[in-house]
Amino acid sequence: MTGTFTAFTVVFTRDLRLAMRQRGDSLIAVAFFAIAAVLFPFGVGPEAGVLARIAGGVLWVTALLAALLSLEGMFAADFEDGTLDQLLLCGEPLPLIVLAKAVAHWTTTGIPLIVVAPLLAPTLHLPAEGYVPLIAALALGTPTLSLLGTVGASLVLGARRGGVLLSLLVLPLYVPVLIFGTAAVEAGITGLAIKPPLLVLAGFFILALTLAPLAAAVALRQAAQ
Repeated sequence: MTGTFTAFTVVFTRDLRLAMRQRGDSLIAVAFFAIAAVLFPFGVGPEAGVLARIAGGVLWVTALLAALLSLEGMFAADFEDGTLDQLLLCGEPLPLIVLAKAVAHWTTTGIPLIVVAPLLAPTLHLPAEGYVPLIAALALGTPTLSLLGTVGASLVLGARRGGVLLSLLVLPLYVPVLIFGTAAVEAGITGLAIKPPLLVLAGFFILALTLAPLAAAVALRQAAQ
């Protein structure tokens, strides 16, 4: 057990250190999130009532797309420089290594999105009642996006135009998270109970936590052969 935990820590720390050295992916994701959200008032008009009605959906869609931007590099560098082969041969459970990479991706991409979202909400005139549901929904939903992203990123390893293929694979999986994440914000704004959509998001997270690392591990083994 100690060795397994050590392997998780080593992979997580390594990916986190690499992300800190090469901050481009994280900064691009956050910049895209901010720019896309700010552009919506120019597209639909400055009317506060209209923006308030779509604010939750806009923030969720832009956060989802921003998270998608950095998925392709989750395994690509390891695949190209041979690190993936070493991870496969190290004797540690591959799903645990995948989980470590998913946690590192969420730490460097998901957490910044959660932090930035409330700062962007005033530009869309999101009512005050929607802030807590927005943060809670993103806190439950963004880890699921990272976990599901490991499956897509592992499936497109070595493929041409992997980014386009990755989007086609992952976006359908993201739709349920988008629906219930937006529903939580809408429930908070309209005075309805936010617990049901949040519980569904928690269920999605548990399901992704259980299945996604296993599926990604199988795909990685196939890619390495």
